[in-house]
Amino acid sequence: MREDSPSRAKAEAANFQVLSPDEACQWAHVVVLLAPDEKQPQIFQQSLKAHLGGKALVFAHGLCIHFKLIAPDADTDVFMAAPKGPGHTVRDQYVRGFGVPTLIAVAQDASGQARDLALAYAAALGGGKAGIIETTFREECETDLFGEQAVLCGGLTELIRAGFDTLVDAGYSPEMAYFECLHEVKLIVDLMYEGGIGNMFYSISNTAEYGAYTSGARLVTDETRAEMKRVLADIQSGEFTKKWMAENARPQSEYNDPSHFLAMRKKHASHAIEEVGEKLRTMMPWIAKKALVDKKKN
Repeated sequence: MREDSPSRAKAEAANFQVLSPDEACQWAHVVVLLAPDEKQPQIFQQSLKAHLGGKALVFAHGLCIHFKLIAPDADTDVFMAAPKGPGHTVRDQYVRGFGVPTLIAVAQDASGQARDLALAYAAALGGGKAGIIETTFREECETDLFGEQAVLCGGLTELIRAGFDTLVDAGYSPEMAYFECLHEVKLIVDLMYEGGIGNMFYSISNTAEYGAYTSGARLVTDETRAEMKRVLADIQSGEFTKKWMAENARPQSEYNDPSHFLAMRKKHASHAIEEVGEKLRTMMPWIAKKALVDKKKN
């Protein structure tokens, strides 16, 4: 961990021995690279590559290997163990004695034991208690990026904000718009998570089910599906990754450009749905008690 990392104090407070990437790589037999995708190539070149001979290099996402941003030497095992959930969820489930489903893939098997090591590592994370699924770096990377962009993080959040704006613009209160377009998403998602889309339709009113059938396709049109295919094509071709790495190379002086990643983050954080949501959540203390994210720890 670098000297100025904000996570250093958190790790030390949790009684972990903190080493620099160079020191950790020289000491370890299995090197797990969990830095953000955009930071990994530099860390690999500067701190890891020279010390990896005969060792194993592990990833939790396939981007840097699949798109050849990192190229380990032939004497290095390269595999992936990718839990299907964020780090704090993986830790929470592990502490509870459970796990989350975990994907494994082998990109380079120098020792002849990379797959066995991947299975052991995934099981050690708790994945064996939820299911370990074998895939490839390409399949994990491309499907993960697509799911994030088109559905989970991109599509869903845009739909929520658009619904909120539509109601507020029509004169309804921001509080009502928040509850109908964001707060109740958890109810619907939990029902689908538990038993699929059919389970959700079974559980809601006939009125809601009929409205879903007749209105959903008005929003997700043939053009929407065509745009999804274009999003996937950008991912498959490497165009998205190329743009993302170029974005991280932009100078600080460009941060005020509306197209800049940090400018987009600031814009979305200032949306009215965030302000009204923060106020309403203080009325529901049980949400904070069960929060997955504690920014003091993760």
